[in-house]
Amino acid sequence: NPRVSRSSALASKATGYPIAKIAAKLALGYGLDEVLNAVTKKTYACFEPTLDYVVVKIPKWPFDKFETDTKLLGTRMMATGETMAIGSNFEQALLKAIRSLEIGRFSLHHKQSKERTLDELKNRIIHPDDERIFDIAEMLRRKYSMDRIAKLTGIDEFFIKKIKGIVDLEEELAKMKLSQLESEHLRKLKKLGFADKGIADIMRVKEEEIFALRKKYNIIPTYKLVDTCAAEFEAVSPYYYSTYDQYDESVVSNNKKVVVVGSGPIRIGQGIEFDYCCVHSVFTLRKQGIEAIVINNNPETVSTDFDISDKLYFEPLTEEDFYNIIEKEKPDGVILQFGGQTAIKLANFCTKKNIPIIGTQPVSIDAAEDREKFEEILEELNIKRPRGKGVWTMEEGIKAANDIGYPVLVRPSYVLGGRGMEICYKEEQLVKYLSEAFELDVENPVLIDKYLYGTELEVDAVCDGQDVLIPGIMQHLEKAGVHSGDSIAIYPPVGMSEEIKHKVYDYTKRIAMKMQVMGIINIQFVEFENELYIIEVNPRSSRTVPYISKISGLPIIPLAVRVSLGEKLKDMKCGTGVYPESKLYGIKIPVFSTEKIPGIEAVLGPQMRSTGEVMGVGETYQDALYKGLCAAGTDLEKIKKKILVTLNNNDKEVFMPVIAKLASAGYDILATKGTAQALKDYGVSATLINKLGNEKPTIMDLILNRDINIIINTPEKTESSRSDAFKMRRAAIENKVEVITTLEKAHEVVKLLFDKVNHKSQSVYDICKLYYKKE
Repeated sequence: NPRVSRSSALASKATGYPIAKIAAKLALGYGLDEVLNAVTKKTYACFEPTLDYVVVKIPKWPFDKFETDTKLLGTRMMATGETMAIGSNFEQALLKAIRSLEIGRFSLHHKQSKERTLDELKNRIIHPDDERIFDIAEMLRRKYSMDRIAKLTGIDEFFIKKIKGIVDLEEELAKMKLSQLESEHLRKLKKLGFADKGIADIMRVKEEEIFALRKKYNIIPTYKLVDTCAAEFEAVSPYYYSTYDQYDESVVSNNKKVVVVGSGPIRIGQGIEFDYCCVHSVFTLRKQGIEAIVINNNPETVSTDFDISDKLYFEPLTEEDFYNIIEKEKPDGVILQFGGQTAIKLANFCTKKNIPIIGTQPVSIDAAEDREKFEEILEELNIKRPRGKGVWTMEEGIKAANDIGYPVLVRPSYVLGGRGMEICYKEEQLVKYLSEAFELDVENPVLIDKYLYGTELEVDAVCDGQDVLIPGIMQHLEKAGVHSGDSIAIYPPVGMSEEIKHKVYDYTKRIAMKMQVMGIINIQFVEFENELYIIEVNPRSSRTVPYISKISGLPIIPLAVRVSLGEKLKDMKCGTGVYPESKLYGIKIPVFSTEKIPGIEAVLGPQMRSTGEVMGVGETYQDALYKGLCAAGTDLEKIKKKILVTLNNNDKEVFMPVIAKLASAGYDILATKGTAQALKDYGVSATLINKLGNEKPTIMDLILNRDINIIINTPEKTESSRSDAFKMRRAAIENKVEVITTLEKAHEVVKLLFDKVNHKSQSVYDICKLYYKKE
């Protein structure tokens, strides 16, 4: 490919050689011998990078988000992101990369692999999935031949031997008592990348005991520079990785300094939006004359460019690795509110270790996540939320759901991206959900809420302890029940009453003040039967921050950083309250990669599925929506005049006028039996199409023959993944047929088609002209 690829960023971060920057200069006419190496400031780009360390990249897969028939890895990319680790040897880099994945693994031990038979393990390593490395380790633990594993997997025996070495050390540890773990052996383990928690779990002791032993033996990490030249020339770039060698190359300054914790590998629910927040927080700190130090492990991000911050530590975001850097740098504080759930999870650890947090304190973070504490806050403030309860047992859950009334929304505590969320319409669904949830997490309750089918609203606000500033109120197109990350978001809101706008501001200010928020807060509401309810409060940045920042023209992150450092909104000339609405509409459209993973559902729900987003900007709502849909891959001008409609019974009556409108515009309506009859009763002619398994032509024939390129299908609420409708949606996705599963989106798409909105009526806008005029 005569272009950069997804591995270009990895290669740049792994070597410290900025490929894209150098390629840009070469395109302008410079020669390799004219482009100065930014790392050494002495050598030139024609000087090939030389490494004296090892880099390991591991993809981050989204299988924890989906119920899928197979996790088989092959030629189709399924990863949503990746993590990278740097070490002085392969073992160290591998183990650092594994714990960077945030899958709860700190060694090569894996419960599921341990429970498999040898035949199952052999079959699994031949047909690899995301757990292959743990399966290989388990086979080696059972003394299976290294040579045979190499032949079965195609993995070079060099790597199998390295993994075997780690497994042997783990087995040796499992037989030892803590009193037998001597200084030299512990140092050897640390040099090979073993985490304190990994050692502790294997030895069945507390992590704190291993940490104390390290301190006693004075076994602490040192930090090496990524210098592109294997120390042949002195590097000036402040880009470090940890080892347990003797010489430390990281020079600590006496400056005022702040550590910004990144968000780790990109995954569903925690994407590049959080890196945007981290980078802008670093820019702001540096403008304030504060030394900004970044800790992150994602090679795809801007925050891990070596010239963004004053210092970059490319390390796992675990408690141990984080604390090692804190002890080294002794910063004036850490910023956690911009790194998503990865960073927020370190809040309680910071409190325990007396590490100062800049911005909202852990007690407020915990109050937002703890059901009982949050209920008390809302009750004190006289603010409504859907009836709900935190439950610890199956019996409690069934009783709570019956008291609240079905349907109910169920979710685990402390989640991001709606992970594990589900709407249950009857008891058998709830029982299945709770049995799985309690098996996965015994330390936290499951939250059960009344599901309200209303309009969802969202704000990202900045609070300084006295005043609140809301850049804009975002309105979701889809009704509540679709995860906010998968909803089409609209700003400025359409058809919202002044009363509701005032309530949104009032509730936001009172909640932010009560929770003592210093910095940024995200609140999600639902408007149901002219009442406003609180769905969720997150005292941190959210995935909508870049979107609302760009369309409102207000730099939210710099403002949040400054108030976290003690400034007041009233002194910043940006105002307080709700910021004046933009004259342009900005509509955020989610982008899905559903076709990449076999067997997953396309129907939207409370668990997030989208892997990215785009924004359409226009003078009118329709123009912005049209541009957003086109950018997301839905080219309305290429939609054929045939549209397949298949609706559940509850939606038929309400959607008939919309379909009639489309038919009047000259579109041929194809429908399954029940929908076709409903259309006929309404006076709309439709061509009957058979369901799967009936006489041909069936829906599947239409899809495979590309006779249609859009399907409007609203599924039954309790539909299984084995239903004909599911198979239809999967076939459509895999054949690039647009599938719309919500009435709200279907209504808007039909309106665009009916009004013949197209590219000829669109204008181009420079959103930089919206940008808030800074002091």
